[in-house]
This record gives sequence, structure tokens and C-alpha cells, in this order.
Amino acid sequence: MHALKKHRPLRRVTLAAATTVTGFVLLLSLKPHTAPTVAQASSSAGQSQSQSPSGSPSSGSTSGSSSAGSSGSTKSTGTKTVTGDTIQTRWGPVQVRVTLKNGKITDVTAVSYPSDNPRDQEINSYALPQLRREALAAQSAQIDSVSGATYTSDGYQQSLQSALDSAGL
Repeated sequence: MHALKKHRPLRRVTLAAATTVTGFVLLLSLKPHTAPTVAQASSSAGQSQSQSPSGSPSSGSTSGSSSAGSSGSTKSTGTKTVTGDTIQTRWGPVQVRVTLKNGKITDVTAVSYPSDNPRDQEINSYALPQLRREALAAQSAQIDSVSGATYTSDGYQQSLQSALDSAGL
């Protein structure tokens, strides 16, 4: 005989109540979508010249071509700041600025990167700091790509390499 036959109505009510409570708990456990905050790619306090005047990295390209000039400035202390080429990726431009002191990479800042939608911002909030750490540790553009941010990682590596080439490293 089946467990939910009419001679056991209490069992049917109990099963229906348990199912309703389970569905309600699952519904309440869903998290609403919130826009993530974007982390700064540079954490050096003394490198304020590496950001745009508004204090945040720009999301647009500084020029229409992908070779947006590698500019640099040399100071008397042996510190040199070089900006790599703007690399056009599938999701937007990526450009990196490198600060060198006595031939060593002391800071890497993402000047331009995709940030048009919340998903770009979410990806870059974890990818850019990781790419920066990798570049500082490797002291070259030979760094690992960040999983989930392949296009940004490739553009970052190419722009970093162009900056290092312009600096003569």
C-alpha cells in the first residue's frame, strides 16, 4: 500500500509542510546581485603620479591606435616611469605604467582596463592586484595569467612587455 493513501492524511500534511518550509529556506538563501567595488591596482602610497587626476584609473584609450606611445620620464635618482602600449582586447583596452628604480621594477599600475560593466569590475578587482604582484615578483613580463581574466591578463602582459622594452630592459 502507498504511504500517502487517504487513511493517513497527517502524513500527507506533514510532507507538504516540510516541502513548503524547504522551498522557503532555499528561496531565502539566494543572495541578491550587488555591484562589486573595484580595487585599486596600485597600493604604493608614494606613487600618486600613476593615477589620473580624478584618482581612479581611466577606462578609455588615450589614443585610437594600439601603439599609444610609450612615454617615460627619468629623474635624477635613477627612477624611471614608462607607460606601455595600449593593447586592445576583446573586452576593452589595457595599458600598464611601470616605475623602475636602478633597473628594478618597483611599481606596476594599470592605467587603462575594461570597466564598462559590473562583471568587468568584478573580474578586474581581483585580477589586477594579482597581476601586479606577479609582475613585481617576476621582475619581468613573464607572468602567469589569472584564471577567469585571460584577455585582461594577456593585454597586461603585452603592455608590460612594451613598457619594459621602451625602458631598455
